[in-house]
Amino acid sequence: MFKTLKSGLRGAWIAGLTASCLGMIPYAAAQESFPNKSIRLVVPFAPGGVTDTSGRLIAENLSKRLGQQVYVENKPGASGNIGTTQVANAEPDGYTLVLGFDGTMVINPHVFDKVPFDTIKDFAPVGKIGNAILILVANPAVPAKTLQEVIALSKKQSGGLSYGTSGVGGTPHIAGELLNQQSGSKLLHIPYKGGGQALIDVQGGTIPLVYTAVAGAYQLVQTGRVIPIAVSSAQRAVSLPDVPTFIESGLKDFVVDSWVGIFAPAKTPKSIVTRLNTELNLVLKDPEVIAKLNTLGITASPETPEQFSEEIKKDLARYGTVVKAAGIRLD
Repeated sequence: MFKTLKSGLRGAWIAGLTASCLGMIPYAAAQESFPNKSIRLVVPFAPGGVTDTSGRLIAENLSKRLGQQVYVENKPGASGNIGTTQVANAEPDGYTLVLGFDGTMVINPHVFDKVPFDTIKDFAPVGKIGNAILILVANPAVPAKTLQEVIALSKKQSGGLSYGTSGVGGTPHIAGELLNQQSGSKLLHIPYKGGGQALIDVQGGTIPLVYTAVAGAYQLVQTGRVIPIAVSSAQRAVSLPDVPTFIESGLKDFVVDSWVGIFAPAKTPKSIVTRLNTELNLVLKDPEVIAKLNTLGITASPETPEQFSEEIKKDLARYGTVVKAAGIRLD
């Protein structure tokens, strides 16, 4: 009887182990065959902006490389927090991704009292798409044509010198506050509900300065309706090669780019993240894609997931310091 019981237990153990192994086979096979269905790329903003347009460009070209459709789904709201949170809670199988940019991923956690996701714990960085170069521009009547002249004017003028941006807590706002902290300038932030109206007002002389993306200001600079002061990238913008950087203008190590990239939910298998990163980086080496990104003011910047992850951690710490010092809050 004891022998029979022992034999039965052993049989049950073997059966259980076999079932467990068989259960693992489909999961492993799913990783190897990835992707075998369409992939959803959540853009946590409304259609039409630079972030959305760049996401659609990458989705279209990733579809060709992966052999499966990568489709964009816009989920705007709460400065990008709604759509981003949705992906943080999605199945970590590589079929739901989010287009993340620095404003959502490394600035929102500092300016909101509560953010429903943890940038480091809830996401697996797939890869960086590129850097959207920022530019400081002035109304032609402003008696300052260089960065050092702008800084000097802001210190002399009662109440400081106003600069407009697309809103509180955005990368241009952070860049302006960082400029104050590093140079001692007295720039006063004027938030708008989008960069478009800010650019209209700087042309009309309502405000003297605007900090914005190169893509939005390009035509205005070309036609002389605004004066370019400096770009805050490490190198000059390809589209505006005559405009100096902040570094060239006397501010050591002043680099503030608004990056955009792709993220998967945490615990997405490394093999899937690696596959997506490999294909994304090949897309970013396509001359046609590079040229189209340049028209959006974005410089293609392929990186490994590890490199992108390190940049995210550094920006989280760096912008946290700027936000705290400036007292920037969003409810």
